[in-house]
Amino acid sequence: MTTPKITWLASLLAAGVLSFFAGCASLDASNQESLLSAAGFKVRTPETPKQKELFAAAPSYKVEQIVFNGKTFYAYKQEKKGIAYIGGEAEYQKYQQLAIEQRIARDNYQAAQMQRDAAIGWYGAYGPYAFHPGVRALR
Repeated sequence: MTTPKITWLASLLAAGVLSFFAGCASLDASNQESLLSAAGFKVRTPETPKQKELFAAAPSYKVEQIVFNGKTFYAYKQEKKGIAYIGGEAEYQKYQQLAIEQRIARDNYQAAQMQRDAAIGWYGAYGPYAFHPGVRALR
């Protein structure tokens, strides 16, 4: 194999591994809060003793399903700020849709970066001889 092919294969393999781990990792807190807000989740601060008790028992930085009086709600606890994002089924579906769209956009961006990185040095498109007038591109 030639060196450019090995470089391309190594880049492809590295990107696959990164995509796997990026897909497994949860969204960071600030990004997740932005998605929740965009999906229509409402920010609530626990006020009553019962709300404070439930807030303290809830897991942090994770969307949880809650069934209360036969209605399904979804809650996300932001422990540092002492707030919760609360939404219903429609808001949760919108949140999931936004998260998927964001993941697709991120994957497309990473693929474009890989493609650009793999093209460096090929056909004289990039690199030290790319704009040298005396050197023609390889054909």
